[in-house]
Amino acid sequence: MTPNDVPTDRRMGSHRLHQVLGSWQRTGATYTALADGLRAAVQSGAVPLSSRLPSERELAATLGLSRTTTTAAYDVLREEGFLISRRGSGTVTTLPPGAVDKITTHTVLTGPADLVDLSAAAPSAPPELHGAYLAALDMLPAHLSGNGYSPVGLPVLRQAIADWYTARGTPTGPDQVLVTHGAQQAIHLLVESYAGPGDRVVVEQPTYPHAIDAVRAAGARPVPVPAGPDGLDVDLFESTLRQVAPRLAYLIPDHRNPTGTSLSSEDRARVRAAARRHRTVVVGDEALTELTLDGPAPSSFPGDGEAAGFVVAIGSASKSFWGGLRIGWVRAHPDVVARLAARRRHVDVGTALLEQLVTAHLLTHREPLLERRRAELRERRDLLVDLLADRLPDWRTSAPPGGLALWVDLGLPVSSALAALAGHHGVRLAPGPAFGVDTSLERYLRIPFSETPDALRRGVDGLSAAWAGLGGTAPARGGYEGTPAYV
Repeated sequence: MTPNDVPTDRRMGSHRLHQVLGSWQRTGATYTALADGLRAAVQSGAVPLSSRLPSERELAATLGLSRTTTTAAYDVLREEGFLISRRGSGTVTTLPPGAVDKITTHTVLTGPADLVDLSAAAPSAPPELHGAYLAALDMLPAHLSGNGYSPVGLPVLRQAIADWYTARGTPTGPDQVLVTHGAQQAIHLLVESYAGPGDRVVVEQPTYPHAIDAVRAAGARPVPVPAGPDGLDVDLFESTLRQVAPRLAYLIPDHRNPTGTSLSSEDRARVRAAARRHRTVVVGDEALTELTLDGPAPSSFPGDGEAAGFVVAIGSASKSFWGGLRIGWVRAHPDVVARLAARRRHVDVGTALLEQLVTAHLLTHREPLLERRRAELRERRDLLVDLLADRLPDWRTSAPPGGLALWVDLGLPVSSALAALAGHHGVRLAPGPAFGVDTSLERYLRIPFSETPDALRRGVDGLSAAWAGLGGTAPARGGYEGTPAYV
């Protein structure tokens, strides 16, 4: 790609870039540390592609550096392919040549084969998956007489999802279920159906990064409500609905990604009441609902279903079963389902038939699989907590009662710098700011425990080395190329 081929969609000012970079400084060559911070910001999406960066002189003045330093940092990233400069248009962010062609289901990956990917909180396929595909193939002939399109989903899967909600205390019929390409499509459909340019959408902070992406992609404005170690501040959530009048609110009520906290039954009732009172559609992402590791499982977010006009639940097979299925769903009032299905037709006309049959089989035979999965995750969670206590005792964390990850307090606002450095030690990370609307989560780091015990041990070894490197010598240049897709 030549400089003239790179479009410039936006400009990022020096003060905003300063905020995004966070605490990038460390010992060693300043220009190398700045280049590492900028590279990590591009890779994490904090600085979008095709963004025009401030001039070297402007950035130097804002950061209190010499122009020689910022020029050297920009030169490093030009050589690596993360920046392109052109006369009259400045310096624009991009990806190294060929990187887009190397996208996998999780990430652009050009690092070493033994790199530990801790940017994705997602389990591998269970042994039962093969048998589920065989069972689906046996069911397939009965579904081959039609045209294969299912805009709202196969009846057998919609019924299985409805039965799952009914068993959890929310009476549901198949006409209240829309099957989607994963929970991500469900989020996009809901945001695009209810919010547009300039509209406000309330989100927790921290929260699922791609939910924030969906809000911004619609031109809407994400409005964060803090959700700390004790979970969502429901009082502040209610007052925010009253004061901001958002078009939509997005919550993760069960084992929230990334903190692992859940709403209490009382708080769920308060959220539903607030949704009705303020006539705001509140979306509850239940993708992690089945992964309760300690104590009783959370109650169903939609409750008894009386607030179905304003309370919408979404779910996914990705966390409970396997991300490769790409099956998600929406549970809502039939009118909402019809509205989403109509909008979906602008994008696609249905979800893959075989994977729907696989998911229907897994849902109806889920308990033995999930019991084993929970036991496996519980062991890995406890192992990761012990490894961190032994190797990185200054970090503060606790074992969440569910979910797939630890939310670690580093004690210092260096999450992005650590993520940039960790790649040189064989570990890919999701820095704290990736889970927020702004840059206020630099003290925190999400570390999934969904990887194998061996990978967790190697990952903590790499984290320990990177942590030591923040106070030691600068890393060697190069590292890996990649754009993480945090899940």
